[in-house]
Amino acid sequence: MPTFLTFAIPKGRILDEALPVMSRAGVVPEDAFHDKANRSLSFATTRDDMRLIRVRAFDVATFVAHGAAQMGIVGSDVIEEFDYSDLYAPVDLDIGHCRLAVAEPAEGAAAIDGASHVRVATKYPNITRRHFEACGKQAECVKLNGAMELAPSLGLAGRIVDLVSTGATLKQNGLVETRRIMDVSARLIVNRAALKTDPRIAELVNTFRSLADRRDAA
Repeated sequence: MPTFLTFAIPKGRILDEALPVMSRAGVVPEDAFHDKANRSLSFATTRDDMRLIRVRAFDVATFVAHGAAQMGIVGSDVIEEFDYSDLYAPVDLDIGHCRLAVAEPAEGAAAIDGASHVRVATKYPNITRRHFEACGKQAECVKLNGAMELAPSLGLAGRIVDLVSTGATLKQNGLVETRRIMDVSARLIVNRAALKTDPRIAELVNTFRSLADRRDAA
């Protein structure tokens, strides 16, 4: 009996867009997956040799990089933040589009053009430090996993780095986007070692890639 493949998918904004793409590639979760009351993290699929795990986006990358899952779907922001050497992102799925940006209070923002040091609230400290370093500034990052928009009004940090889609949440919290760091989309990711040793993974990568190629040609 073949060993199980574990496919990691993220909770949250990407999931609803990812499921139809996965289905077209033959990765279909059991019916229990769609039960909103179900708090399980692991699910069977219509394939006898595959299970799904549903975890936080940052954990998708960790599970795949360390080989606990062989494949997964995650935003390019997460890939860029961790930069795992064992992680390979062969296919842009063209879903989950948003951007990673710097935002500051609409009024009374501290001027940073001449500052050499800035304090930033973010869950992306590595990307944030690299971005401000490229601008000639040292970023002191305050790590938050949510409620980022509160940081400036409560004096925790003068600005934030976070994902932005429509900008409505920023506006509701008195913030404006001031710099775009990177555009973000969801990617298929695989563990490099598993890709070399398990032909089922290469087959699935080719299936997802073919779907992407047909989409681009349409």
